Amino acid sequence: MNSSPNDRIMWARRFTLGDWNTRSSVRSSEHCYLLPSDLNEQLETRYWFPPAFLFYLNHPAIKAKNKAIAQRLSANHLVHFLDYTTLLEHRIVNRSVEIIAHDELGIAIPTRMKTAALQLYTDEGYHALFSSNLAEQIADLYGMTDRPVMPLRITRLNELIDRTSTKHKALVWFLVGFVSETIIAKELLEACRDVLVSTVQEMLRDHLADEARHSRYFCEVFHYFWQNFSGVQRAEAAKLLIEILLIFFETDECWISGSLRSVGLSEKSVAQIIACMSDEHARLLRIRSSASATFQALKEAGFFDLPTNRQLFSQAGLIDE
Repeated sequence: MNSSPNDRIMWARRFTLGDWNTRSSVRSSEHCYLLPSDLNEQLETRYWFPPAFLFYLNHPAIKAKNKAIAQRLSANHLVHFLDYTTLLEHRIVNRSVEIIAHDELGIAIPTRMKTAALQLYTDEGYHALFSSNLAEQIADLYGMTDRPVMPLRITRLNELIDRTSTKHKALVWFLVGFVSETIIAKELLEACRDVLVSTVQEMLRDHLADEARHSRYFCEVFHYFWQNFSGVQRAEAAKLLIEILLIFFETDECWISGSLRSVGLSEKSVAQIIACMSDEHARLLRIRSSASATFQALKEAGFFDLPTNRQLFSQAGLIDE
């Protein structure tokens, strides 16, 4: 399905990151993301990572220990998250952005879409930089020597990309970026609700401000591409989207187990925590909740107007019939 000249004019007016020169964190943020001088005092009332994201901190075996154990687990999780973010932004999302900027899907796109893609590319490189720098500071503080560990999500995404046929390689790269950018804004928004160590709070808020614009951009780009995809591309995209969503919400059991063992938790306690986190029904509920922006973008693009797509997502447990 190819867009008309009038359609292209309409779309050309939409693609923008909005005042990027003055609003992007790489251009406007005054934060240097260095650990605060009063860190010890802050850690008496603040965490490294939102406790709401780490439900296992409420496990009796952890609550029975002193607060320093919970803080170390929180620090472990933050460093792993930052290492993951560095890889995701630099080697996954930015590759997806290249697909847009360089017409790799073979669909004629407006100049403003390409310009915004290059701005977004710059943002993501900065996100990788400040995530890596903060991770190094915390790792040095706690003497973490067994990092970075390759996150399961990155491994799974690379496996999916590798086994996708050459014909659809650009498509899968774009869709991975689309899913990533439409779920991360909500995750960061939820993370910012907690009062964290001030440096972490500053970094998350700057990141969120950028990602909110990135999410809107990717929603618009998906809508544009969906209108111009061939029937074959649409069918392949539907299957790939399900796989990508499942990967983004898979529990990294190996890493979490290692983190829990590092603070002296028993194998029984570790097994109990992992069992709760690995429930498949719980994963589907997380997808439905956390990927709400992704589903809304699909709906607005007309993705679910096709009965076959509704059936695929329903059978996967991602939407109701």
